[in-house]
Amino acid sequence: MVTISALLGVAAVALAMVLTPGPNMMYLVSRSITQGRRAGVISLAGVAVGFGVYLTATNLGLAAIFLAVPTLYMALKVAGALYLAWLACQALRPGGASVFQPAQLPADTPRRLFGMGLLTNLLNPKIAVMYLSLIPQFVQPARGHVAAQGFLLGSVQIVVALTVNLLIVLAAGTVAAFLTRRPGWLRAQRYVMGTVLGALAVRLATDRARPVLAG
Repeated sequence: MVTISALLGVAAVALAMVLTPGPNMMYLVSRSITQGRRAGVISLAGVAVGFGVYLTATNLGLAAIFLAVPTLYMALKVAGALYLAWLACQALRPGGASVFQPAQLPADTPRRLFGMGLLTNLLNPKIAVMYLSLIPQFVQPARGHVAAQGFLLGSVQIVVALTVNLLIVLAAGTVAAFLTRRPGWLRAQRYVMGTVLGALAVRLATDRARPVLAG
């Protein structure tokens, strides 16, 4: 139903985006450094639920949208390309802040940690745009149930995002200390991620594929 190239494409986009500092990563790193790994993991559980909310909301309407307005596919592709290009510019601009220079946060209860992780994800525009304009481009209506493809591809993104964020939570303190003493590594991280995102934006913008509706 879903091609290997589509799965790999979603995984590549998810990896590039999760490694680009954003609200989720900044919150998780700050929480892990100031309150410990357990707090970071609980916060990450809230983030995971947020991913599920976005994925479900998107896929419940995705099939109907594609069937009713197939030309919307191109508009979503353009939006996705522009957003990736914007993320690339943010990563490459001089003087960009590092995610491993976190703000100090007060200690919170597990319930509040979970809720804040969930809220941080739900209010993250990067996640909303990703589900609405990036993942749908890998869905091929001619290959079967559109919503099922969307859930499968979205699940790949969630697995990649949660795996990377969990590793970051577990290693946040060590990585922060390492990078603080090596500012050159921080710049290299920003340049690599900016380049990858820029390349993905170009690929999206130049891809002339069109959706084919199943008969």
